[in-house]
Amino acid sequence: MIDAARTLFLERGYGATTIEAISAASDVPPATVYRLFSSKRGILKAILDVSIAGDDQPVALPDRPRVQAALAEQDPRQQIAAFVAVAAEVNARTAPVYRILVGAASSDPDAAGLLDGLNNQRRAGQGQLARALARRDALRADLRQRDAVDIVYTLLSPEVYRLLVVERQWSAGRYRSWLTDTLSAALLEPGR
Repeated sequence: MIDAARTLFLERGYGATTIEAISAASDVPPATVYRLFSSKRGILKAILDVSIAGDDQPVALPDRPRVQAALAEQDPRQQIAAFVAVAAEVNARTAPVYRILVGAASSDPDAAGLLDGLNNQRRAGQGQLARALARRDALRADLRQRDAVDIVYTLLSPEVYRLLVVERQWSAGRYRSWLTDTLSAALLEPGR
């Protein structure tokens, strides 16, 4: 059902895709779709959850081993590189679905709420990098932790990924390298 809904959302858009169309495409009765997801918003959230995590395991992204390893990394530049690697993979998986969500949020209050919630989760999760660097006294002396969170949240955003990788066709490696260098320069004391 999730794959069928994702395909329909990408082909038709969120507004033009109905539960009945998802039901027909997945060969599942509409009542089952409603029972499992309760609404079109519920299906979109499930698609986003799988896209963000990369699988359907019930483990939140911040609790996954790669994120935990990034948080435990002692070298500040390597810690930034580890967070960038995770964010780049998430952005690559979510780019098409994120555009669906942004489009849907402009006219659907439920989708707008989903987008706000997703952005709040992303800010909290990505803010862990700034907090970890601050605990190690690695942040630039002239940079407030709150500002560091804003920088991380902005530069690791799906919008920056879309601009550079999707629109400007940067390679994944070029994007990760630039982002690691840019965040390191913006966040770390010189020489770290």
